[in-house]
Amino acid sequence: MAGTKLVHVSSLKKGSNIVLEGEPCIIKNTQTSRPGKHGHAKTRIEAVGMFDNRKRQIVMPGHDNIEVPIIEKNNAQVLSVQGDFANVMDNESYETFDLKIPKELQGKVASGVNILYWEILDKRIMKQVR
Repeated sequence: MAGTKLVHVSSLKKGSNIVLEGEPCIIKNTQTSRPGKHGHAKTRIEAVGMFDNRKRQIVMPGHDNIEVPIIEKNNAQVLSVQGDFANVMDNESYETFDLKIPKELQGKVASGVNILYWEILDKRIMKQVR
């Protein structure tokens, strides 16, 4: 099962993934201030949650470490579609589970279609139709 790893805050860029408040997020913006007379350079990070779309902000010294989620990318086959949920079967483990269909994939997901999904911090998200 995927977890997290630690990286330096100063190495993060726009589009990177981080964990804020226990939620995997995508960085939308970073700003680094100059070091002061008695302090270190601070990095301000603005991010949006992958699952809940909530905006989050954090300010940290650039030399500190922050958690980054380890993302497992897997393939699955759609068994059935009901509303905005799809029942899918993993192509390797043959485990079946339900995934919410994102707005950008609505209408493209149908029975028998293969999809790519990401497993992040014990949560799953559908990313694309294969």
